[in-house]
Amino acid sequence: MARKLAVVGAGLMGSGIAQVSALAGWDVVLRDLTDRELGRGRDAVAGSLARFVAKEKLTEDQAEVAMARIITTTDLDAAADADLVVEAVFEDVDTKRELFRTLDGLVRDGAVLASNTSAIPITKLAAATGRPEAVVGTHFFSPVPMMPLCELVRGLRTSDETLAVAREFAESTGKTCVVVNRDVAGFVTTRLITALVVEAIRLYESGVATAEDIDTACRLGFGHTMGPLATADLTGVDVLARATENVYAETRDEKFAPPELMRRMVEAGRIGRKSGHGFYSY
Repeated sequence: MARKLAVVGAGLMGSGIAQVSALAGWDVVLRDLTDRELGRGRDAVAGSLARFVAKEKLTEDQAEVAMARIITTTDLDAAADADLVVEAVFEDVDTKRELFRTLDGLVRDGAVLASNTSAIPITKLAAATGRPEAVVGTHFFSPVPMMPLCELVRGLRTSDETLAVAREFAESTGKTCVVVNRDVAGFVTTRLITALVVEAIRLYESGVATAEDIDTACRLGFGHTMGPLATADLTGVDVLARATENVYAETRDEKFAPPELMRRMVEAGRIGRKSGHGFYSY
């Protein structure tokens, strides 16, 4: 299997994908627009690896080798000779389509273009390229080093060969894969979690129950590891708001319409753990 990977986007998801890929033996180019964002990405990887070492899940040598496999750059041309490119930029369809259009003219023939989008149909992104058969969804979960799932998404024209490359890549990083064969907005996992989160927020904002009791009901009643409101805080209320908006825009199904409280929390900057406040305080 080819072992050169480019990850475009050095945020939480992109840096996490870079980390697990480097640990799996891939040579990784991590690209973002600014040195500041790249610095944050490298710091996130270094901090995560250090925690694994402290817990004796990795040796110091393994962590050092993984860090050495990650090269950071602001130059998108560095992705030109990659065998696989994973896009992990802002969850905006126009931003992603423009990136895919640029990558299509940049990367070599035979390279696979993958998106980490959680909700945008892969067919819509693939249509910006001249190689839709080589475009696939590789939806990792946050935090990537800890979460064992990768959702593989077929666009309308994704080839069997492309899906096989994506599966081999994801499995090489230790992930278990599920395959979405019909390219609906939100795929499987995002449709399920957004429907649950949206209903949980509606119950909370209408005073039916506290955030703690709603989450406890899901944990103890349904066996969920984490309740939906705590999940929203961990993922980012803003991230889930964009996901629900994307699914709602495609489906016009009211169960995916972002509740007023969700929109107001995003406007107020109360977006979960990363801001210190969400449905809970941190």
